[in-house]
Amino acid sequence: MTIWDMEIPGKKLFEDTDFPASRTSLFSSYSTPIAKLRGKITWLRPQEISCSPRLLPENPQDGYIKQGLLGDCWFLCACEALRKNRLLLDKVIPSGQDTWTQSGCLRCRFWRFGHWVDVIIDDRLPCIGRRLCFSRCRSEEVFWLPLLEKAYAKLHGCYEQLWAGQVCEALVDVTGGLADRWTLKGYRQNRERNSHLCFSEKSQFELMKDLNDKSFISCSVHGSAKGFSDRAEFHAFCVTDVKQISGLEDNYVNLLKIRNMWDRQCWNGSWQEGGDGWKKLDPATATLLQSTAEEGEFWVEEHEFFQDFDEVTVGYPINMERYIVSLLTGKGLFHTLQLSGEWVKGESAGGCRNNSSFCRNPKFWLRILDPGEVVIAILQERHDSSIRNGNACWSENAAALCQNNEEWLTTDSLHQKRYRAIGLHVWKVEKKRFNLQKTVAKAPTISTECHMYDREVKLHCDLTPGYYLVIPSTFMKDEDGHFLLRAFSTSKISLSVVKAAHSLTQFEENSEGEWEIVQFTDSWINGKSAGGSRNFPTYDTNPHLPFSILSDTGVGNIRITLCQESFDGQFLPIGFHVYQVRDGENLNPASPQLLEPVVTCVPHRYTQEMTQLCTLPTGNYEVIPSTYLPNSEAQFTVTVEIKIDRCCQNYTIEFTVQKEAIRPIESAPALGKSTLPKEAIPVSGELRTNN
Repeated sequence: MTIWDMEIPGKKLFEDTDFPASRTSLFSSYSTPIAKLRGKITWLRPQEISCSPRLLPENPQDGYIKQGLLGDCWFLCACEALRKNRLLLDKVIPSGQDTWTQSGCLRCRFWRFGHWVDVIIDDRLPCIGRRLCFSRCRSEEVFWLPLLEKAYAKLHGCYEQLWAGQVCEALVDVTGGLADRWTLKGYRQNRERNSHLCFSEKSQFELMKDLNDKSFISCSVHGSAKGFSDRAEFHAFCVTDVKQISGLEDNYVNLLKIRNMWDRQCWNGSWQEGGDGWKKLDPATATLLQSTAEEGEFWVEEHEFFQDFDEVTVGYPINMERYIVSLLTGKGLFHTLQLSGEWVKGESAGGCRNNSSFCRNPKFWLRILDPGEVVIAILQERHDSSIRNGNACWSENAAALCQNNEEWLTTDSLHQKRYRAIGLHVWKVEKKRFNLQKTVAKAPTISTECHMYDREVKLHCDLTPGYYLVIPSTFMKDEDGHFLLRAFSTSKISLSVVKAAHSLTQFEENSEGEWEIVQFTDSWINGKSAGGSRNFPTYDTNPHLPFSILSDTGVGNIRITLCQESFDGQFLPIGFHVYQVRDGENLNPASPQLLEPVVTCVPHRYTQEMTQLCTLPTGNYEVIPSTYLPNSEAQFTVTVEIKIDRCCQNYTIEFTVQKEAIRPIESAPALGKSTLPKEAIPVSGELRTNN
């Protein structure tokens, strides 16, 4: 059944058999506080909950997020980033679904392991007493949030699987970007230990103030904090404003505005309503600041913030062109590449540098063409993909069921994301041929300080031009697992796999050779960049994607692939042309259709992917992908594979390497595990937050 079939008036409302309105979609092991709601939950459609249901709010305040009985504050904090950025929200809940109430169906999208995946759900939602029992918007007529929460629960197997998690993981899932976690305790030492960039001497407060309007910021509490009137252990909050205000004594007062997803006040520090902190400011200024605090928001002074909060999560900004922006310099990381890999027991799972088998780990070439800022990230899949294939409390009965839930919150065994301890090491290689074991015996150019039990670890650095050997590893040898290597840079880069020709200890060119990969992700947008084929005068508005060939490696040295994203199996007719450009110049945007392309991949075809193998001399080029007709919208990826002549020799010799820490660093606790306040019963978020 297609989504279009579901939207034809008169047809029966869609019922999702893969995620039915039953307890199998709610629970996996009955080991969280919501297990006490078993038998109390009914499933209702928006029309049965509200007289005039809407997907998105007309008034932004109507879409404010309120947490319910589920401990998924970590996910709801990431949703706050979507609420504030319509561009990101439209990516996760695609437009053109105005008839969702007539079909009973909604399509959502999440970024999973390098790709955007569709999740189609019906609109039946869990309720108690005809009120939504999990997340909801401030206006009960707005349903984007509970529907998105349901889609995310389906992606994970059931609602119970969302109890406790990491804000940074949810942020990546809904944006496809990057997120950093900063430990507030001992921040300076933490930054100096884990960073490889030369930062200006900014305080953490100043850095958050700079990022306030550009990025999404969350903060979390891991244990009891004296400033909270409610128990908020393992709970995630949103930072909604960061200000430096002139005080009465010719000094500056640094303030942060925090929002609690329980949507009510929970702070009793000096800057609570009527607190002594406001006496530091001019009365008019104090009144103005307090008036800006919405329900659930409170102000905190800088020293209180560092004292009572444990961690900050910051999402990398994403600009209007959908490129990721550096947190540290504000520069666009326009060049993005990714490759998947695998650790295989007995073959390519060599463990950390403490093991003599370290060289067996998967290896990659990262080529830096110009000096620039680079982020290298390794993202792993869960140890066991055992996703089941196997706000206020709206009801007094529900409150009674959930008040005494301490016994559920003493262990992380169910919610612990079963991740391996992973690390990343990078060496710059000066010569075309080199000894692998001698190279890895030296100190790396850059590396993670130690292996960590996180889903994704990353390196942020400045790199000079050249070739770099990148080796991701697990701490223990022979741990199977899949991973995704991602690289983001302000300058041109290429990424390729070091391939094994014979045994796992001998690396050289195989019969197919090695290929550098340059990848572009872009969109044809109606009225902007969807110019159609060369038959139309708007052809020049199509995206122009540059690449360079620096050496002649023979016949068939270039492979270009255009892949479009499908909408429910529907494809546009696509094709592409390649043009050569002069050194230091770009293709004349006014007349590319007047030039003769050096490579053509036409006629346009109704297919998801088109590939052309060709031979090109050294020089600079631009690929122009297009649909046949103008104003046809779709997202696409262009992959340019350039054959290279590189190899590394490995000699089986004894060698000694610098030993790593005996134990990897533990992951931050999951958020969302806190005991709920009696009058609210919304569950906190986790750090892994379980609320």
